[in-house]
Amino acid sequence: QVQLVESGGGLVQPGGSLRLSCAAAATIFSIYPMGWYRQGPGKKRELVAGITPEGTLNYADSVKGRFAVSGDNAKNTAYLQMNSLKPEDTAIYYCNMNGFWGQGTQVTVSS
Repeated sequence: QVQLVESGGGLVQPGGSLRLSCAAAATIFSIYPMGWYRQGPGKKRELVAGITPEGTLNYADSVKGRFAVSGDNAKNTAYLQMNSLKPEDTAIYYCNMNGFWGQGTQVTVSS
């Protein structure tokens, strides 16, 4: 059974913006902390940002001030707003909740 589905990735120029979405099953959304991860070429998967059911936020130093994570309980969806994108942000982005992974969405930052 599919638990998480990411969308919103694409090709964007440096300095541009994208908003990723992670649609979750109603049975788990708002129950467990959610994390956005990414895996760039030749790199290991890393935590980018997280949000708890209580609304506590955390960000990797590399994205702090540029990315913002949020959630919409009515839609059972989490978001990652990405601004001032850099080529080094290029990666497959995944969401995770209670150990469940989405399929990932590709973000490519290039001119």
